[in-house]
Amino acid sequence: MPDIRATRGNLILRLAADAHEIEACQRLRFHVFYEELGATPDGQATATGRDSDRFDAICDHLVVVQTGEAAGEDAIRVSDGELIGTYRLLRQEVAEAHGGFYTESEFDIAPLIAAHPGLRFLELGRSCVLKPFRTKPVVELLWQGIWNYVRAHDMHVMLGCASLEGTDPAAHALALSFLATAAAPPPEWNVKALPQRRVEMRQIPADKIDQRRALKDLPPLVKGYLRLGCYIGDGAVVDHQFNTTDVLIILPVSAINARYFAHFGAPND
Repeated sequence: MPDIRATRGNLILRLAADAHEIEACQRLRFHVFYEELGATPDGQATATGRDSDRFDAICDHLVVVQTGEAAGEDAIRVSDGELIGTYRLLRQEVAEAHGGFYTESEFDIAPLIAAHPGLRFLELGRSCVLKPFRTKPVVELLWQGIWNYVRAHDMHVMLGCASLEGTDPAAHALALSFLATAAAPPPEWNVKALPQRRVEMRQIPADKIDQRRALKDLPPLVKGYLRLGCYIGDGAVVDHQFNTTDVLIILPVSAINARYFAHFGAPND
């Protein structure tokens, strides 16, 4: 496995090293998704105190670790410090060998992949950062790790669900309308939410959208992807289990604003 490590101050970004560290990621996800953000755990999650599914075993897991002494008795420790963030990565060839992508439960991505047979897709999912660390440095470190992984594995397109907290789309009318208007994809990159799950995003007319306020309402990770040049799929999906309203991020490497390469590194030739 290529080394995708990155550092910033006392924070280290790397891949989970073994099954023990993947379980640590699952415990962190349980704490954030279920105990903080109000997701509804099933019996297995309640019994184990971990958020897990069949995809964990086939994914690579980015971890962000704060080195030094962990703060508090509830800190989740790994070999080099306290686990404060994680992100799950699934390469196309691995997904196709094991029944597909997680994203397919919400969005019809098959036509997009079929339309780009020469490109390799990477699914991003289960983004999770402890509340005190949801800051620009941590988000940028996660992005650096994703980008290092993309370059190491020669991936061409990133996609995955991004979540807005809560299951009432009307509460996110401004943010959803802004995303649908400001980041609408060209036809060759468009993806629709599954018809039976689709929620209309364009709830406010384009000329009535307060862009500054909309950006303020978005999670830091989504704002980061927008700065990089991502597209947003057609339609949102309400996920009642996780207490979220999901949108689809589509980020071809070819669409990334070149000014970011000076900071994160140029794509492979």
